[in-house]
Amino acid sequence: MSSKKTVPFLRKVLPAKKRMRRDPRFDDLSGEFKPEVFDKTYSFLDDIKKKEKMVLEKQLQKARDPARREQLDQLLRRMNQQEEAAKRRQRLQEKQGEFKKQQRERAQQGKKPFYLKKGDFRKLELADKYQELKKKGKVEKFLSKKRKRNSVKDRRRLPSQQ
Repeated sequence: MSSKKTVPFLRKVLPAKKRMRRDPRFDDLSGEFKPEVFDKTYSFLDDIKKKEKMVLEKQLQKARDPARREQLDQLLRRMNQQEEAAKRRQRLQEKQGEFKKQQRERAQQGKKPFYLKKGDFRKLELADKYQELKKKGKVEKFLSKKRKRNSVKDRRRLPSQQ
């Protein structure tokens, strides 16, 4: 086609078809996220993580280079923290499930269901946390750290005396 030929006023352009990408996190076709189902589906990952943790511990024992030891130690710490967080989430889900089960039973008995507010639920979580710390004997250490953090915050908030 000649480049000198004028373009018609209403030319027919075939639009290139855009491929629609969809993000499963926000798409309705993917369904609703249910943590219980997710945990059951991907429970095999826990076994893999345990094996990786054992391998890391062996590597840490064999490592001579201080930089490599620090890196492996940091990895192990992160894995432990993730494991603890997963356990906490699991306990929380179990508690919520128990509470929902109790509410269903109350409803079946004809009683009015009692719904906890978020604040009340947090108080129950905090009480459980203190019970757990008490079992481990770490309550005093936790409280001293909390006091220290609060004192630092208070000092920061006070107007500086210069």
